[in-house]
Amino acid sequence: MRGDTLTGPVEPDASIWTFPPAHTADENGLVGAGADLEPGTLLSAYGSGLFPMPLGDTLGWWSPDPRGVLPLSYLRVGRSLRRACRDFDIRVDHAFDQVIDACASPVRPHGWIDANIREAYLELHRLGWAHSVETWQDDELVGGLYGVAIGAFFAGESMFHSVPNASKVALVALVDAMKVTGGALIDVQWNTPHLESLGAVEIGRDDYLELLREAVDRPLAEVWARPMNFTLLDD
Repeated sequence: MRGDTLTGPVEPDASIWTFPPAHTADENGLVGAGADLEPGTLLSAYGSGLFPMPLGDTLGWWSPDPRGVLPLSYLRVGRSLRRACRDFDIRVDHAFDQVIDACASPVRPHGWIDANIREAYLELHRLGWAHSVETWQDDELVGGLYGVAIGAFFAGESMFHSVPNASKVALVALVDAMKVTGGALIDVQWNTPHLESLGAVEIGRDDYLELLREAVDRPLAEVWARPMNFTLLDD
């Protein structure tokens, strides 16, 4: 890894909203609707086990049960994917705005990242809480993911690729980086067959909240403390 001067996130103003407990979610995982996307509100939600997603014309706050997570030791990297890792340069926080714009592309099915969400996460990035892991080829951004980091916790929000394997390699890089810099928990919200093939599993809400409390109380994983180029592990 290579980076510049260590920095840390800037604490935003506290939210004016108070969220219901995660265990009050309905059968779909919906805890409540409304509030806002201010940095303090978003950080309060993540720290409480919730995440935002549009709900019709308003904003929903979700805590599904079971919850999708990717334990760092569970990552599955086959030989072909590990070979593909050699085809990309990995960068952290070099092009956050481009990553979120690619994830928000209107041509993608089931898109949910609107202008308000985009601006909210750009502000979280400016404050040092939202981050991107990017895959590059010949100085062109070809894949990546973004999410929110609190302590040793990372909430994955979305990922994209424009060439094969680029988003998978970004996920491998995320796990590798967290392994060696003090990360503990990756939240993938709802599990999918794609994420499951890479090692993601489902756990109960109570277990998730316990892991979350432990992770957010730990120091910030160093990978998020500075813009960085990253060399993948060889195992």
